[in-house]
Amino acid sequence: MSTDEIKTRIVETLPRDLLIDLLDTAVARARQAHELIRDNTDLTGRSARGLEGQARFRLMEKGFQDTCELHGGMRLEGDVIPGTDLRYYQPFMRFGGDQPGVLLGLASMPTTAELPTKNRSRLAGVTLNYHLTPRLDLEGHGSTVKPGDIFVLLLFARDPSQGGRLAEVAIGVIDAEYQGFLAYETIETFMAAYAPSTGAETAPESRPVVALKKTPKTFRPPEQPNPDKSADGPVE
Repeated sequence: MSTDEIKTRIVETLPRDLLIDLLDTAVARARQAHELIRDNTDLTGRSARGLEGQARFRLMEKGFQDTCELHGGMRLEGDVIPGTDLRYYQPFMRFGGDQPGVLLGLASMPTTAELPTKNRSRLAGVTLNYHLTPRLDLEGHGSTVKPGDIFVLLLFARDPSQGGRLAEVAIGVIDAEYQGFLAYETIETFMAAYAPSTGAETAPESRPVVALKKTPKTFRPPEQPNPDKSADGPVE
């Protein structure tokens, strides 16, 4: 499959609203992990960052599974990759019904667009991507071989400059040898592949459909004067 064909499979299988909710969940859980360690421990420096990283992944893993189930994803039964004897130990959520679909997992990246650390679960998952790249026809199947499910990861990288923030959330497909990405796009750019929303309100073309949340505005009580207004009305 080409990169475009892989992308088409993902777009046809994963609902647009799922990706929006997964992005929102990732951002919220990252912030939750930061606040949990900051407000409930006296750890600082490397110790605080290490514990926050563990909390962030576990919180995001739970949010990932709940969000996928909300949008029709099914967690694999038996903790074994279908058609293999390879076991996995993280939530893998399947989309696609009776047709070849997508097995979706979660992984953190050391930095943006960098392969996540290998573990037994991801190494088992990428075996599904064996037929996504051209290879010698040693089994005599010719060009009729069609890939079944493909293994896709929701990837995130923390922002090292700001606690509780993410630098990037992306969709990635890793090759069966775990050497590189066959496809990789941030959620923001990937969303452009979906048909425009049919709702009454649509986002302007000049603005991304979805983006990481900016710093919230400071709350101002109603009784506190607005510094941007004078006693005679708005400042021109």
